Amino acid sequence: MSALVADSRACELGEGPLWHPERQELFWFDIMGKRMLSERGQSWNFDTYVSAAGWIDHDRLLIASARALMRFDLQTGTADEVIALEADNPATRSNDGRADPWGGFWIGTMGLGAEPGAGAIYRFWRGELRQLYPNITISNAICFSPDAAYAYFTDTPTRQIMRQALSPDTGWPEGVPEVHIDLRASRRNPDGAVVDAAGNLWCAQWGSAHVACYDPDGTFLRAVDFDAPHTSCPAFGGPDLTRLYCTTARQGLDADGLLAHPLSGQLFVAEGFGPGQTEYQIRL
Repeated sequence: MSALVADSRACELGEGPLWHPERQELFWFDIMGKRMLSERGQSWNFDTYVSAAGWIDHDRLLIASARALMRFDLQTGTADEVIALEADNPATRSNDGRADPWGGFWIGTMGLGAEPGAGAIYRFWRGELRQLYPNITISNAICFSPDAAYAYFTDTPTRQIMRQALSPDTGWPEGVPEVHIDLRASRRNPDGAVVDAAGNLWCAQWGSAHVACYDPDGTFLRAVDFDAPHTSCPAFGGPDLTRLYCTTARQGLDADGLLAHPLSGQLFVAEGFGPGQTEYQIRL
């Protein structure tokens, strides 16, 4: 089945789609527009870049901004800081992030101009924000296997998706990450990713107009096409988690590119994939 436009509000850089299981509602971000959107037509504006979220309860999200992780109330539209995130570095912002099976939150940062090695990947858990991987250029593809044995992530310019073993008790990394999917030969650019209930990894590939699916061993299975070249991040949603959503971007397209791909920046959905995993709840 072809992918359709789920929401026509164009984002300069759409990112971070999150299906809230209690609200049965999708949220996502327009990073450069400093706003969060919902599939029900709402939007919230911020005074800084926002990029990713996890759900705390029915009415509250943990949102990653350029300077902090914030507790955000959907009813009142108010936010309060939970913990600072590179608050002393005005040259970086948050990027990809996701809640983990222990109720923690992994979040990546990057330079405002994607400067080499300017960012890092962190984990927030039980009040502690710990840097896991320094010298990251564009943090992406943070997601988790359904058995909670592994985390995945990428530094997009490396064109390699890494797999990291996790402690079953605490969720902290054990040992060093290993290459799980190597895209250097195909010159694909891994962006956001999500893992379905069977352990397959679905990765948006910037510049390729699709989301590619790989089995738990890292073998390519299939790709789902979207009518925008810069696919940025997938998410599973819907009552049975079989809707494959994907954010896209206008960023990086010149006038001719936008003319050729006028739907760029919009939110897409394709039915009948997955099913996905229920997004983990943040435990503060």
